[in-house]
Amino acid sequence: MVIKVEEYIREDSSNPYKHWFDGLPSQAAAKVTVAKLRMELGNTSSIKWFDGMGEYVIDWGPGYRIYLAKEGDTLIVLFGGGTKRGQQRDIDKAKELLTEYKARKKAMTTKSTGKHKR
Repeated sequence: MVIKVEEYIREDSSNPYKHWFDGLPSQAAAKVTVAKLRMELGNTSSIKWFDGMGEYVIDWGPGYRIYLAKEGDTLIVLFGGGTKRGQQRDIDKAKELLTEYKARKKAMTTKSTGKHKR
């Protein structure tokens, strides 16, 4: 089963996942790239799910993590990442981004269907 994996782009066009990824050392970036490819191929066994989001754990180096959400059966949205050391801070940031993503999606759905709240 192929899964579409996308990076979350904020309203101001910033990309928190790309910002994090671009700062990684080359070996870590390679490990993260492999993890992303595994997700695209349907291998989600390394993801721990909680509070409506997932944490893909890479058992290498300082314990890299990728934070994401699943949308249906075909889309995983990447919000960012971090290491075991900054785990709680990274989870809190990912939760903020997930809330923002859901609000923007809801607003776009309302706008596209022409429904207005009164």
